[in-house]
Amino acid sequence: MSLRFTKMQGLGNDFIVFDGVRQPVDLDAATIRRLADRRFGIGCDQILLVEPPRLPNTDFHYRIFNADGSEVEQCGNGARCFARFVRDQGLSDQDEIPVGTAAGPIRLYLEADGQVRVDMGVPRLTPAQIPFLAESESVTYALEVAGETLTIGAVSMGNPHAVLLVEDVESAPVARLGPLIEQHPRFPQRVNAGFMQILTSTQIRLRVYERGVGETLACGTGACAAVVSGRLRGLLDSRVRVSLPGGELTIEWRGSSQTLWMTGPATTVFQGEIE
Repeated sequence: MSLRFTKMQGLGNDFIVFDGVRQPVDLDAATIRRLADRRFGIGCDQILLVEPPRLPNTDFHYRIFNADGSEVEQCGNGARCFARFVRDQGLSDQDEIPVGTAAGPIRLYLEADGQVRVDMGVPRLTPAQIPFLAESESVTYALEVAGETLTIGAVSMGNPHAVLLVEDVESAPVARLGPLIEQHPRFPQRVNAGFMQILTSTQIRLRVYERGVGETLACGTGACAAVVSGRLRGLLDSRVRVSLPGGELTIEWRGSSQTLWMTGPATTVFQGEIE
């Protein structure tokens, strides 16, 4: 079977996007791994699938698959690419696009300057909702990893994140600690590990080791989780510029039960067809 696809990227976090509205798309884990392979396939961090709506009051359903074949609940950079894709492909003519995900509904907004603004919903902090094994909710938790005790924030943005403060992201032990945190038994669904350096109350630097992928050039939900964790620790303001290896995002969160907003670019790289 031949499938049409679009290669897209958001701050270097790259995606293969399939239109599952106008063509049948049936992806198993082995096929996903082959497509995501950068030598034998197209190459990507994640595969995004656009489907007809499943939830009430939504226009589409949004599915995300990691390069290892696992399906995940949410991807912020992917959400921006999703919005750009459905507009560019003529699937929608709206500037505001309600979309269903495995984590619930989100809303995507295409701005006049080409940026995409995403309503990421309300962060989940209760351990059972993340999910994270802890007796009670806290701003930070002690996590034993490879014989050392790390202090982390635990946040769900529809997918789980552990956020560590570091003095310098360039020298942060992402390659060593990232996979150990990802597979930690206190995170039953694995976890994305964020390494955050605070520059000022309105600017941070961030590297993220994503579950099922490894370190990526950018992680939208990771940027959201980092700002939430920094805000809860009293270190950040409500509007923060997040510098990732692939570029910058703007995250806005006023705290408590408020919706979090993410703004950033989404770019089409090329289109193609593959067997």
